[in-house]
Amino acid sequence: MTRFKNIATLSVLGVSILSQAANAATATTSFAVSATVASGCAVTALPLAFGSYDPAGASTVDATTSVTVLCTLGTPYNVGLNAGGTAGASVATRKLASGLNRLNYTLYTDTNRSAVWGNTVGTDTVSGTYAIGQAALTVYGRIASGQAVAAGTYTDTITVTITY
Repeated sequence: MTRFKNIATLSVLGVSILSQAANAATATTSFAVSATVASGCAVTALPLAFGSYDPAGASTVDATTSVTVLCTLGTPYNVGLNAGGTAGASVATRKLASGLNRLNYTLYTDTNRSAVWGNTVGTDTVSGTYAIGQAALTVYGRIASGQAVAAGTYTDTITVTITY
């Protein structure tokens, strides 16, 4: 009889639980989600090392480096290079300095070294529209032959500016 009593009690509890579940109510709502993606860019550059220059040699010295652009997808940009930090330099004739001595060089946008890379947007900068992945731009440098310069270590600093 105890066994039947336990079964009866369990049955009553089960019906009670089921009737509570059947009487349960729900309510829902929703909320908006948004984000604003701002247009932006960053730029990095590696050093340009010409190596050794022989003033008595008849050859030019060429070297390359890269400037890397990272922007918001679809952002149009222009990358410019200034004349450098040495007094008297221009984008057409940049100057490496060793004390008071100067060694002229030029930076170009193309492998033929015919288009000078400057900093006037729409004139002598490199433009593009950012797509997926980083945009690596090659800087082509050249030291012309025939410059009479003293021995030494010559340096300059170029500022890269991205306009977007």
